[in-house]
Amino acid sequence: MRFHHHGYVTTDPRIQSAAGVGLDRPEEIPDEFDVLVVGTGPAGTITAAQLSQFPHVHTRIIDSRPHRLAMGHADGIQARSVETFQAFGFAGRLAEEAYRITEMAFWKPDPQNPDHIVRTSRPADDPTGISEFPHLLVNQARIIDYFNEFMANSPARMRPDYGVELLGLTVGEGEYPVRVRLRYTAGPREGQERTVAVKYLVGGDGAHSKVRREIGATHVGDQANHAWGVMDVLVTTDFPDIRLKCAIQSRSGGNILHIPREGGHLFRMYVDLGEVTAERAATVRRTPITAIIDKANAILTPYSMDVKHVAWWSVYEVGHRVTDKFDDVPAGAESERLPRVFIAGDACHTHSAKAGQGMNVSLQDGFNLGWKLGHVLDGRSPESLLATYSAERQVVAQNLIDFDREWSTLMAKPADEFEDPSALEDFYVKTFEFPAGFMTEYERSMITGPATHQGLAEGFTVGKRFKSARVVRVCDANPVHLGHLAEADGRWRIYAFADAGPAGEDSALSRFAHWLSTSPDSPVVRFTPADGDDDAIFDVKVIFQQVHPDVDINAVPTVFKPTVGPFDLLDYNKVYGVMEGEDIFDIRQIDRGGAVVVVRPDQYVAHVLPLEATADLADFFAANLRPPA
Repeated sequence: MRFHHHGYVTTDPRIQSAAGVGLDRPEEIPDEFDVLVVGTGPAGTITAAQLSQFPHVHTRIIDSRPHRLAMGHADGIQARSVETFQAFGFAGRLAEEAYRITEMAFWKPDPQNPDHIVRTSRPADDPTGISEFPHLLVNQARIIDYFNEFMANSPARMRPDYGVELLGLTVGEGEYPVRVRLRYTAGPREGQERTVAVKYLVGGDGAHSKVRREIGATHVGDQANHAWGVMDVLVTTDFPDIRLKCAIQSRSGGNILHIPREGGHLFRMYVDLGEVTAERAATVRRTPITAIIDKANAILTPYSMDVKHVAWWSVYEVGHRVTDKFDDVPAGAESERLPRVFIAGDACHTHSAKAGQGMNVSLQDGFNLGWKLGHVLDGRSPESLLATYSAERQVVAQNLIDFDREWSTLMAKPADEFEDPSALEDFYVKTFEFPAGFMTEYERSMITGPATHQGLAEGFTVGKRFKSARVVRVCDANPVHLGHLAEADGRWRIYAFADAGPAGEDSALSRFAHWLSTSPDSPVVRFTPADGDDDAIFDVKVIFQQVHPDVDINAVPTVFKPTVGPFDLLDYNKVYGVMEGEDIFDIRQIDRGGAVVVVRPDQYVAHVLPLEATADLADFFAANLRPPA
């Protein structure tokens, strides 16, 4: 975290100075503004949170509820989401209150007494150490709270407008082409209707999205014809793994996915209620909580549980659907017009809850869209950037649906129908990287370059998220995770991995640095505003192959020591050496001749280039950025 560069700070440094809209944010929703986000779920909230870092973009987020979400229905936080929370500054605090998954227990019918269940395995949750971030469980409402805090502390001083619902919308022409009909559902204006006009609208309004219906997008998919009861409960029980995540298969009574919750006592159970025949379709959703509890006890035999308190419960049928488009541009018309309305999260993909993917994929939808809207509205990028949202995220959603269909089918399958008794746990271990959120790989586009030079940095796959590793900061000798320093501030990252020579000598790195700081073609020179900090648009860092005592920081090129703030202070925090025993060049397979790794504002690797390929770097950013006005 950087502060004091504008003067001595004695208050909470997480509270950024107000700017732009935040200097005099209107209490009432204006008649015309930039972005309206509908829905304060994960997708809508992270979109708004990212936009709050663009103080000259006026964003409002509305919800028909009269107040904050008190209890969310999603609670599984995959490692990729925790990595994202790190960028928003609250991963550590959230992890302190969350339940951490380290193992998953699998229970099956006892071969000696098939009417009883017995534990068969307890594999590690992250068996290959794919992430340094944990797999967590916590109430979705707390995640929304943290994002709301981030928005309130941002330069835009954003906050949700509760008690406002969307009635309809039309898309026309002009500076504010999206006209939106709103109605107040709470407060002194309850029942009143009004129309506002915006430049862009984001629908994060759930599986029954009004925004999706208004733009004519269609859910494509099917029902799995299988019902599950889900309950958050407090119990007394003799089941020994009550505080472990468990997949429980009984001989004939069905299956359970058991998920401990934060706080040491609460847990969630997904209880198999069986196939939904035509005869049962009308009644299964009316299954009482007592029946769900009885079914759970039958599956747990010879163990039992006495439910003392039910915090929440529901019955649902598994469905697998993905929307045909994630914006309002009809298929085939992409070359004729650009999008004005977007949908994200459950509004465009629905599936079972048992893989813990709904909220996690929704968060990445919003993270992907938020910085793109910010760049376009801030004048940094052309409007064509917005077409990449649907192109990128629809593929991810379809992959999710395909994965979830297989996982939920296995979870519902009777134990005696498995040819291989360990098939369920084998699938869980084998596919861990997908639900953890690390399989997303964006295809080539205006913001993702070709993999021509991938061999220079095999560990940073172009199109996949930047996989961190530890380095040592030269100025203060502190070991840090390189990727954890990337904040959700809308900036591009340029990591220069030096060739073997020391700082100050003529080398590929020194020539690259000279070009980056002086050439009219350099993206830093071309796209940084004259009145902005040197690193306002690009966060440029260098990693030397030497250990930190061997790096002369005074000899490091100035582009890696930018001046910031009104006092033109040098920022020494962008220069790193390798960590003894954990050389990032070895861990991420970076060529000793050096390399440039470009990372998008949403933490995905956009390009890998040789230090000498300055023209390629210039061309890449010329396609997705605009010079400041």
